[in-house]
Amino acid sequence: MRALALGLFLAFAAPVAAPVAAQTLEDPEGTILGQGREDGSESGFRDWVIAFRAKALDQGIPAATYDGAMRGAHYLPDVVARDRRQSEFTKTIWDYLDVAVSDDRVALGRKALAKNADLLDRIEAQYGVEKEIVVAIWGLESAYGTWRGDTPTVSALATLAYDGRRAAFFEGQLLQALQILDAAHVAPEAMLGSWAGAMGHTQFMPSSWADYAVDFDGDGRRDIWGDDPADALASTANYLAKWGWQKGLPWGLEVRLPEGFDYDQTTERVKKPVASWRDLGVRPMAGGALPDGPEASILLPAGHTGPAFLIFPNFQVIEHYNLADAYVIAVGHLADRLQGGAPIAAPWPRHWRALTAEERRELQALLVALGHDTGGVDGRIGPKTIAAVKAWQKAQGLVPDGYPSPDVLQALR
Repeated sequence: MRALALGLFLAFAAPVAAPVAAQTLEDPEGTILGQGREDGSESGFRDWVIAFRAKALDQGIPAATYDGAMRGAHYLPDVVARDRRQSEFTKTIWDYLDVAVSDDRVALGRKALAKNADLLDRIEAQYGVEKEIVVAIWGLESAYGTWRGDTPTVSALATLAYDGRRAAFFEGQLLQALQILDAAHVAPEAMLGSWAGAMGHTQFMPSSWADYAVDFDGDGRRDIWGDDPADALASTANYLAKWGWQKGLPWGLEVRLPEGFDYDQTTERVKKPVASWRDLGVRPMAGGALPDGPEASILLPAGHTGPAFLIFPNFQVIEHYNLADAYVIAVGHLADRLQGGAPIAAPWPRHWRALTAEERRELQALLVALGHDTGGVDGRIGPKTIAAVKAWQKAQGLVPDGYPSPDVLQALR
């Protein structure tokens, strides 16, 4: 998962973040997780805090800052429990989008756009990122600032560092959080966020704050935590701009595929000039002609029986915020709706449910037994597993859309 937005599933009206597809069992550098501490306890945590002090001071954290912040830190068992059950959570993209781009979220987003019109216009002018995209991320991450998280960030990060499964990653995040406190960008009691340490209106991890947060209001602090969303929204725009956002280019759009379309071409790995897709008969679902632009790909997030999207490089820019296709589509589609766009037109295959983690591993094992390379039997549906499903479907004379549906699993069985 990206360091910027660690996926959380909260109740409706709370923020919506990435589904299981983005919640990998590796840190951003690809370090495989350890097993965690089975003896996790407050006393063990306090021993770890004492032992970690030397490392923190060696990394330049002043003793007074470390002692002050860690004196109030506590071991949070619920944080460990939520971290360990991430990989078991499954949700279909249509169920996810029903909440992420609900009528209520669209209506509240339009109110947020109107309320912050001047601020958002200035941010768009400076960073070249459409205000609707920024507001869509704001809406998904914190319900437009109404739910920024209430977990003490230092406690959450220290708990996860102590737990040990991703020790190196969370130690680094903790050290950065302590640097933020030392520079007085936020008061210790106000440094609150998600259980995973993501903070503020648009849920930045401390390392992303260090790399991309800006002081847009000019008060000398890069404040993403307070009620004023200026710094947080500008920081989000800066993040997208630094990753190559192209203003005026769509993230993607829903398209209609022609009869006889070669579904083996439906993957982010297949890129063609827009003119080539146009020549193949791909048309916007809303009518008219495909927009001019660079190379694009066809994405089928629910297989060939669900909606199809033509996606552009801005899709990959949003992926830097969160890797899950469902998250990226939610951001883009919510932004479109905020601009007055229509709901997704094609029906979703709602008769299917999402595969459980055990079923995803079983599907991979069955494919491997048939000689296909899934990149491992780990329950993660990545590009190699999708390619393996495609190859199996082609061999069976089926539509090679790569979607690991319950029907595919049953046929493999």
